[in-house]
Amino acid sequence: MKKNIAVLGSTGSIGTQTLEVAKNLGIKVGAISGNKNISLLERQAREFSPEIIAVFDEKNAKKLKENIRDLSTKVVCGMEGLCEISCFSKSDILVTAISGMIGLKPTIAAINAKKDIALANKETLVAGGNLVINLAKENKVNILPVDSEHSAIFQCLQGCHDKKDLKKLILTASGGPFFGKTKGDLKSVTLKDALNHPNWSMGAKITIDSATMMNKGLEIIEATHLFDMPEDKIDVIIHRESIIHSMVEYKDGAVLAQLGIPSMKIPIQYALTYPKRKTSETEALNLGKIKNLSFYPPDTNVFETINICRRAIKQGGNKPITVNAANEEAVGMFLANKIKFTEITEIIKECEKHFAYAKISTLEQILEADQKAREFIRNMDIKS
Repeated sequence: MKKNIAVLGSTGSIGTQTLEVAKNLGIKVGAISGNKNISLLERQAREFSPEIIAVFDEKNAKKLKENIRDLSTKVVCGMEGLCEISCFSKSDILVTAISGMIGLKPTIAAINAKKDIALANKETLVAGGNLVINLAKENKVNILPVDSEHSAIFQCLQGCHDKKDLKKLILTASGGPFFGKTKGDLKSVTLKDALNHPNWSMGAKITIDSATMMNKGLEIIEATHLFDMPEDKIDVIIHRESIIHSMVEYKDGAVLAQLGIPSMKIPIQYALTYPKRKTSETEALNLGKIKNLSFYPPDTNVFETINICRRAIKQGGNKPITVNAANEEAVGMFLANKIKFTEITEIIKECEKHFAYAKISTLEQILEADQKAREFIRNMDIKS
């Protein structure tokens, strides 16, 4: 079990739950980061006594520093600050609970500092891909998945001694708030509708990704890198109850599944205690109360984002970076009430078509491809 952790994005949904898990397990929280929620960061500083806190925004960093001047906690800011806490010398592992491409550089910094990674930031592998995986191998760093689906697959693979025994990976999806809807139905949905997830309590961005099913497309891309599996051996199945978190099918017909209540504390804790397991404060699963587990194929005609992501990872290069950046920008616009829900997917498709394939081999090229996609979208003539 880890003794000291750093948490990138401690004020978000995954971050706050990570701190709760750490408290329950008696793990020291040595370093944390945030951006806008200074009042929560202050409460976390006083409760967990981290040695260092990074606040991305400089003004907010100054405000926090003033608020906790009675503490010995060091406050740093900007991307340099995020990288500093990611490489915190006393931590055993970095929990990347931050959302968006902003998590890529600090994660790479932590890998170079030979810190294990508890990965909850999708963009790190969607955009960083082979660069991140190869760097982790070179530095003998473990990348432990925190996403419930990838954690489930990771757990189901523990008894796999030969990759040739695998037939396919099966990612489960809740289907989000708009399961069963038509394209016509989606034209009138509101921000409130899209943020009303039936099973999970998550941050705004990932909740919208669940509503468009982009999160499942991004998870396919992640899984190709995490488990070294081709895209065509990764299936998606809608499972409304969110009890089975994902499955692995072996060549002999056996299918292994990981089950649990829909709580992120379970995969967070497993990443922090791996390879051991510890008693959890999370409610136990009672299958007798559930009675029914249902499964449906995803409707990729309505939710096109899954196939967009499949095309992106098959093409490789700049394509996953481009669609990820497009999604991040479009979701931000939707959250700001600047576009309609259905325009998120249309914007991603426009960006996908606009940029030709380009080979990617360095961090600088990743960041350049990301920035070009964002600039293209910001300059689009959107008339919502």
